[in-house]
Parts: sequence; C-alpha cells; structure tokens
Amino acid sequence: MKSNSGEPIAASTPGSERISRRQVLARLTTTGGLVGVRGARPFSAADPHAHTHENERLVVGGQPAELSITAVTPHTLRVSILAVGADGAAKPIDEDLVLIPREWPLPAVRFNSKGRTTVHAWNDRTVHVACNPPDIAVHEKGGKLIQRLEVDSATGTVTFYCGRDPLFGLGEGSHQFDRRRALYPMEHGQGGPQFPELGGRMPVPWLASPAGWAFFWHRPLGSFDLREEVGRFQARDAQSLLPLDIFLVVGRPFELYAELAALTGFPHMPPRWALGYLQSHRTLSSREEVLQEAKTFREKKLPCDAFIFLGTGFCPSGWNTGHGSFAFNEKVFPDPQRMIQELEDEGFKVVLHVVPKMKDLHGSIHDSGSEAEDPEDAAHYWQEHIPTFRLGVSGWWPDEGDWLSEAACLLRNRMYWEGSRLERPNIRPFALHRNGYAGIERYGWLWSGDIDSTWEALAAQVSVGINAGLSGVPYWGTDAGGFVTTPELTGELYVRWFQFSAFCPLFRSHGRTWKLRLPWGWNTGDYGPTELSGYGGKAGLPDPKELHNAHVEPICRKYLELRYRLMPYTYTAVREAHDLGLPIMRALWLHYPDDPVATLRGDEYLWGRDILVAPVTKQGATSRRLYLPRGIWYDFWTEEELKGGREIDRPVDLETLPLYLRAGALVPMGPIKRYAEEKPDDPLRINIYPGTDGEFTLYEDDGSSFNYQRGETMRLKMFWKNDRRQLSLSLAEVSRMRAPTPRQIETRIASTGEVRELVFAGRPVEARF
Repeated sequence: MKSNSGEPIAASTPGSERISRRQVLARLTTTGGLVGVRGARPFSAADPHAHTHENERLVVGGQPAELSITAVTPHTLRVSILAVGADGAAKPIDEDLVLIPREWPLPAVRFNSKGRTTVHAWNDRTVHVACNPPDIAVHEKGGKLIQRLEVDSATGTVTFYCGRDPLFGLGEGSHQFDRRRALYPMEHGQGGPQFPELGGRMPVPWLASPAGWAFFWHRPLGSFDLREEVGRFQARDAQSLLPLDIFLVVGRPFELYAELAALTGFPHMPPRWALGYLQSHRTLSSREEVLQEAKTFREKKLPCDAFIFLGTGFCPSGWNTGHGSFAFNEKVFPDPQRMIQELEDEGFKVVLHVVPKMKDLHGSIHDSGSEAEDPEDAAHYWQEHIPTFRLGVSGWWPDEGDWLSEAACLLRNRMYWEGSRLERPNIRPFALHRNGYAGIERYGWLWSGDIDSTWEALAAQVSVGINAGLSGVPYWGTDAGGFVTTPELTGELYVRWFQFSAFCPLFRSHGRTWKLRLPWGWNTGDYGPTELSGYGGKAGLPDPKELHNAHVEPICRKYLELRYRLMPYTYTAVREAHDLGLPIMRALWLHYPDDPVATLRGDEYLWGRDILVAPVTKQGATSRRLYLPRGIWYDFWTEEELKGGREIDRPVDLETLPLYLRAGALVPMGPIKRYAEEKPDDPLRINIYPGTDGEFTLYEDDGSSFNYQRGETMRLKMFWKNDRRQLSLSLAEVSRMRAPTPRQIETRIASTGEVRELVFAGRPVEARF
C-alpha cells in the first residue's frame, strides 16, 4: 500500500505509544498468517480442484461453493464463500470501488467439500473452521470466544454473536445510539422510521463492538437483524447470496479503525476553508441581495468561509434555472463570474447545489468515445459541470439520488473528487453529499438530510453524528437549526443547534425560512421567504415574537469566533483522521474503552482527543447532566478543576455549551479570523491544562493544495512535564518551519492564568512556569 505521507503524528491514546501513519500502514500490511495447530488437519485443508463426490460437495443456497479464510493482517481475517463454476474453479470476487486496490495475501484455508473441523493459529488466537455447514469461530489465547460466523447452507443467512455490549457503526441514520435491538434494511436515502428526527440513511456495513471486534461486510448487500444476542445477516435476494465476503477485525478501538481505513480508504484531506462556517441560501431576490449578505457578514465581523446556493426547483429562485441545469439564473446572477470573483475577493468560496437528471450512473470521468456520449456515464455528466466550475466555483452540493444503487452513489462521490482534480490538479476538492456508501470518506462530505426543526431532532443528531464517525465517515454535519421549520424553531433552539454545529466537522446553517438561518436573522422582525407550502407533519412558523430576539446574534458570534480560534487544534484532528482513520467527533469509547459508562454515552463526545463536548438538547435547560471519564478535567469556560470518573450537573445559561479539557491537554488556539485563510498578526496561543504530563503535535500545511504529499508540512511538537512545570517546543524531524518565521507564541497555564511568551524559529525552546 502507498500512503499519502509517512510523516509522524501523535495518536495520543492514553497509555499507548505515539504512532504514525507509516507505522499504521506497516502494521496493516504485515500478514498475521494462519498456521496449523498440532493435531489438526493440514494447513491447506483441501485442494479446491481435486475430485469431490457430489454428496460431499459444499453447497450454499443451492450453488456449489468454496470457503476460503485469509489472514489479511494480524488484526483482520477475511472469510469468503465463492461460487464454483462448472469447471470446478471458484469465481473470483469482482473488484469494486468499495475496497482499496491492494495485493491480497493468498487464502490460507480453502474448502470446497464438507470436512471435519480444522484448527489454526492466528497470532495469539485460534481459528476453528468447519464446513458442514460453514462455521468459523475465533478464540482468544485463553479460549474465550471472540466471534463466530455460521452460514445456513440452504438460505445463505449468516449468524454471528452480538454479545451484550453495545454495537456501533452501520453508517448514518436509523435506530441510535447502540445499534442493538433493531432491524436494519441497510437502505439508503431519505425515509424510514423517525426520519424527521434521525435524518437520511447512508448505510455502511461496518459493525463494531467494545468487546474488541468488528465486521466489514463487503458482499453481498443485505439486512442486519440485531434484535437478539445472535445477530443475523440476510442477503437482499436469493440471486446475490454469493459471493459472501466478510472481514472480521479484532483489536483495540484505534486498531479497528486503522484496519477499516486500510480496507475502504483513509479519509481525504479537505481544504481548510471547508472547516469554517458555511452559510447556505435558498430563495434569492437579486444580485444585490447576494452581495449584501456578504457585506453584512464582513461589516458585522462574523466569520464565514463559504456561501452555498440552492438551485431553482426546490425554491422558486435559486442559483440556476431548474433541476439539472448548469445555467445561472440571470435574475440573481446576471454576471456570475464577476460576482464569484467579488465574493472570492472578500474571502467567500462559492458552492452550488446540483440535482442529477439520470436514473443511473456508471463509468468514469476518464471515459471517452461512445461511452462518454451516454448521458448516464460519469464522463458525460461531469462535462456538464465544467463550464460552470471554470467560472470560479469552489465546490458542489450534490443533492438527491436516493434512487441510485450503492455502487452508483459511490461512483458519484468519486466523480466529484476526480473531476475537480482533473480541472484543478493541486487544489483540494469539496463536495457535500446526501447519498454515498462505504468509501465516501476518500472523496467527500455527508450531511444528514431534511430533518425537522425540533428539540427531538437536535438530540437525535448528536448520536447520529457520533455513529457516522464510528462508521469511518469523519466529515459529517447537520443543517444547523433543522431543515423543515416548525413552531418549535425558536431563537433558543437555533442557538443550541448552532452551538452543537460549531463542534461538528461540517458547520453549516441551512433550512426553509432560510433568513432565520442567518446569525442576525432572529432580530429583523421578518421571516423572509417561508417556503412551507406543501409541507405537512410538524411544519409551521415560529411565533412572530421570536423575530425580535437580540440574544441570538451575539451567541452565534461567540461560537463562530471559538470555531475559528480552535482551527489549529481542529485541523490537527483532521490530519489524524487522514492518517489514522479516526473520526473528529469521537465517541468516548475510542479513548476510554475500559470504562463501561463512557462507552454507553451517545449524548456527548470528544472533539479530537482533548475536548469533551456535551450539547444542550433540552428546551429551557438550566443544567446539563454529563459524564466525565477518569482523570482530572477543566471546565473550558471557568477553568474550574474537577475530578472525573463520575457524572456531574453543569449549570447552563443560553450562551453556554459545556466543554471540558482533560489534564495534560495542550490546546493550540489561533486568532479570530473573518475566514480560515486570513492571516492576522496575532500570536498562536498554547493553553496548558496541568495535572499530568502531556503532548500534542500541531499540524500545519498550506490548507488548500496537495503539497503536503510532498512533505511541505510543519509539525510542532509540544511536551508538558508536569512535575517540572516545563513546556518544550520542537519541530518533528520530517517537517519544516512554515511562515511566519520566527513565530511569537503565547503559552498559558489554565486555572492560574500564568503566561510566558516564546519566540520559535525552528530550534527547540522551553518555557518554565
């Protein structure tokens, strides 16, 4: 396998060594081969091409079959059942976009006939393989069962052990937070039970357990029934029973997610501006309105990085002339290239909404000839984007597509990535999708669809976001405020949702009655375009009294400024996602796997390694009950020191989102910016949370290009020695100093407020307190 970079980066797991992507990849490409256990059948249990009596042949779903077991890595075991052709040879699994191309090890165990159980060693585990019916059990060294897969020879139904621990993953949407006790059809798109609260579904067939195992179900597509201790997987139809291709992954949480990333791809490195605030717009009245919104953001000094414009069709007057159109609506964009440039000059990127016309999508952007003439070929469809893209558009918002197959959804994800790179080879693409499949993390972002503006929806989205991250999809977010306006959408609900969104990878405000999604929209006395005709359910308008709420804008400002000040910390967490396959919104389980209380918390999460976020999701709340894992924690706002390993009640007012920092955290913060790439002169601040030793490696690159793949990065290593009260700064060996050089750095001890100023020019420096 090839990595984008071999540069070291701290994984920062408690009690674990610092690891780099190079080390991760080295571990993943080292095969933990199966070897025969003394007294068992030979290592290669059967010659698949040898003559087999008809009554002894392995048959699954009425088809002659071959069972193969492959030790992919020391942590991943591949279990495959392949159809056998008339010539007696197993039919190989077709390549697809889901799995990253790689050199797979040869199967260690192959059966095409019924035989007695064989036992094999896999590192310090044992693998018991039987074939009548197919039955694969993996045990720890001491004999404890890790996982068991049994295949019903007649129906192809696969059963496995769920255990009593919670189960995580399965993508976006549906029953939350623990995935047990529900049936998952694994269908994508908007709809399904509790859609107004849980949002769209983008299934990922990855199921992870705190017991130390996970599955990635490559083939076939089907449903998961997790309502009992024994889980069941059923293919969608009898014709797709084979091939069956399942990856069983065993290890600690960080190892599970490194293995998943090695299978379906490490997350892409997005442009830094995509981590800023993105303001979405719907019904537009004129050119002047578009540019006035930009002017208002800058006059009010409210940070914002991008304007996202809806197309005409879902609103009466959007950026284009209708669904599927790439022609600008001249009423509001009479001179699009000039307008886009004016917005760009003020630091705003432009992202455009797109609805596909085709019923299927296939092929590649590199297709030519007759293939590229097919309207449903990716090359043909991407060509329609190019004239608009060349006007200076920075990204796309591909909407709809629920009718596309999983393969077509992923192909569409890839099309926007590869097409954008073909036009701008050294600029990182941006595309915000509603549909996709396992592997989307290589190409784009995901948002949760058209949810209602209700308190119930806000509460549900917290766990939806955490599970999206636990499914290998780190770049996720919601429509801040919810999409379908209801009478519950008050200034209070909008503020609470905005606070939560400030700690989601995607920080975007969008929805019907879109003027209320502007930070200042709650104090104008005007709804703006309401856009609620035809909506039933809970749809409706807020009380008109809510349109004179002067508290909303200053609170939005507070969290906008905090988001931008935390950009150095957040961008480092993004690089960790890219290097290690970790989410940015991290379930407490990832860092506290031996804490059963932390493992069960789906209403709070870690932002990166060090910041605990506890969104307030109840109307009229005056306190927030939350759990602090073991250790010492600091209240971000008051810097009060608290002992963890317990629940606490944190008093809250409307402007307070409870945030906590663990002892030993080193949190870099930058200046307030109008947009992410603005370069003010204020120094970097490093906030030190004492109580134990700590370390952090700040990551920087240019934020927009692929030059990081050529080593044009800076990694600033920070070490805090608590007993000496000493902070040390140095450059990582494989990185280089980036401008400005030298740098003014302010270091500060939380709780005491002690400050030391440093000048860092690339050579090691220390500060003592």
